[in-house]
Amino acid sequence: MDPIETLLTRGVDRIYPSREALEKVLRSGKKLRLYQGFDPTGTKLHIGHAVAIRKLREFQDLGHHVIFLIGDGTGQAGDPSGKNKSREKFMTRDELRANAVDYVKQASKIVRLDGNNPVEILYNSDWLNKLTLVNILDIAGHFSWQQLAQRDLYQERIKKGENLNFREALYPLLQGYDSVAMNVDLELGGTDQTFNMLAGRQLVAQMQGREKFVMTVPLLADAKGTKIGKTEGNAIGLTDEPNDFYGKIMSLGDDAIIPCFTLLTDMPLSEIAEMKKHIESGENPMTYKKQLAFELTKQFNSEKEAEEASLFFEIAHQRKLTAQVDAEGIRTINVANKQWGRIDFLVEHGLTSSRSEAKRLLEQKAIELNDSVVPYSKEPLFGLEDGAILRVGKKTIVKIHIT
Repeated sequence: MDPIETLLTRGVDRIYPSREALEKVLRSGKKLRLYQGFDPTGTKLHIGHAVAIRKLREFQDLGHHVIFLIGDGTGQAGDPSGKNKSREKFMTRDELRANAVDYVKQASKIVRLDGNNPVEILYNSDWLNKLTLVNILDIAGHFSWQQLAQRDLYQERIKKGENLNFREALYPLLQGYDSVAMNVDLELGGTDQTFNMLAGRQLVAQMQGREKFVMTVPLLADAKGTKIGKTEGNAIGLTDEPNDFYGKIMSLGDDAIIPCFTLLTDMPLSEIAEMKKHIESGENPMTYKKQLAFELTKQFNSEKEAEEASLFFEIAHQRKLTAQVDAEGIRTINVANKQWGRIDFLVEHGLTSSRSEAKRLLEQKAIELNDSVVPYSKEPLFGLEDGAILRVGKKTIVKIHIT
């Protein structure tokens, strides 16, 4: 794919008014002014945020003017998006500014803040906190009450008998005004921000008489639709220590592997599709998850730190596995200290009933040594050290004792 094709398709949910309209502008050579906003209700950006920030980087690489907006103004209203009940506490501008101290440093792991075409950092309290009563009434006058009240999120709360604070209901108007204040051509955000971003599209059209594009990106989630983020308590921070970061990626469910590779890496989609086929056919996904953990740790840190984190995980995981095996009383097999052929080893130690079964299990990648898949090969079986753990199929687990 050419860069514009990739920009418009990979990791993109919808484009308003249409992909074709935006593509026409991009191919004309016009450089857009665009932004994404982040309310600093916490101190960390996480891999869920990285999905859209990576898209900002794509725009930046193509020469467009990218704004990283810190929502210390909108954050005071409290974004109701994705929330099934009203907030118990609303944050002040000072609290939000304090939270955002390291946001720029964290964002720099993905976008460029200096050098060629640097990202611009803005704070929306700089204009929202200066709005007068007349300004606010003028903004509100561009929306009907029915338009706001019919928002799915609000209707769900009403049906459940949950409170809908009018302060939160004003949020889309404030976020919408950001597009006017910054005079942007495009806004980028997660699908949960669609209503808010379209409010900005409406204000730009009515207050400035021009087009504003909206691009939504999928929320990072597993195959069941469970979001990976702060609200769900499974957020993985961009600045988490490499060992912790690697371990948290490894703790994600197997069904998060494909979405993470698709939305957080540059791996070709054809390779991801092939990976998905292998996993769906029953291949152990552990190898792919380790590949994902290594790639993301390297992306947000360095290759050296990713290698060290991988080694740390293997050592820690092996100790944990050994302790688990000992506690569960899984049997130990005595193994002669020599080079073993893979099929010979399995048959001679009674781990398979025949050579054909041994070959089949190896070809299906259903055998693991210290949690790493043992593939079919005529090469000797390596990694046979004292205390190693061998899994054969779904039920057989043995501990190896070298004699």
